[in-house]
Amino acid sequence: MSISPKDCCVLNSGSGAWAFEPLAVQLASSLSVEVSSEPRRFNYLLHVERPDQLVGCNVFIPTESIRLASDKRLLAAMFRKHGVPTPLTRLLDSYSEVLNYVREYSDREWCLKFPTSCGASGHRLVSATSFEPPNWPRPFIVQEFIRLERPEVYRTYCAGGELFGWVSRRFPEGTRVSPWVAHARGARYVRLGQPPTAALDAARRALQATNLWDSFGCVDLLCKPTGEWVVLEVGTDGMFNHVDRDLGDADLEHELLQRVAGAFWRAAERYDFTSAQRGHAESYVRRRASRGSAEQMQQILSQAPRVEPEPNDRLPMTTND
Repeated sequence: MSISPKDCCVLNSGSGAWAFEPLAVQLASSLSVEVSSEPRRFNYLLHVERPDQLVGCNVFIPTESIRLASDKRLLAAMFRKHGVPTPLTRLLDSYSEVLNYVREYSDREWCLKFPTSCGASGHRLVSATSFEPPNWPRPFIVQEFIRLERPEVYRTYCAGGELFGWVSRRFPEGTRVSPWVAHARGARYVRLGQPPTAALDAARRALQATNLWDSFGCVDLLCKPTGEWVVLEVGTDGMFNHVDRDLGDADLEHELLQRVAGAFWRAAERYDFTSAQRGHAESYVRRRASRGSAEQMQQILSQAPRVEPEPNDRLPMTTND
């Protein structure tokens, strides 16, 4: 039996669910599923109160990817591991190391990024004479600050292994400009034409490094004065934050909803197929084992058909701007 909308839901519960309610309603409509406080066979996770509620829960966006996207320290380490192009970034354990580092490389500008910020909240420029900010989470994220004549951040989206949408975030003419080009600080989205190949390559590497390529995510990028494209961060939906849908472009907003819905149902169908195949394999083992001894059962287990989906079809089975 194929998976149906009743087998799926937008999972949103717990004390933090209120922050996701508008998005939950929007997703439920575009996916044609219900919002539920209890997991179903396949789930679009937005929020749950306790991580143990997700044990054995099959989700569209991997929970580990959600965690990575929520913490810039984890992202920095993952990007470095996978060779994702970024501004020069260092994780330093003490503030004295921060001061020594920016003093040693004083030919560049540096910023201190708050690891779990939203809308660039908490980010600040840092120099060798800067005072230590109180209660700052460790390790410190020190990143090269790319000063642009016109502050601008670019974004592209991915759903189900396909990149789409190419927008810039910039401040409207005549408005106050901030070094941090965030929607929450007054920047607005502008839809652009064809994205540069180098930007798409960098975005793809970031999404694959964070295991968001097959589900849903977005990537923020900068173009350095040298012409090099670098990744700032990735974003996705769930638990700590969600991707901004207020784009000021009705066509792109609609496309985003439709592409995410298509990716969700393709993932649900893959989950249903691999689940059914796994059930057939287990049934095969039980039938053969019922005819023999425990020793024979072990032998049968070793001979049972292995059901391994192709790498591009593998759906994470989670246990855990």
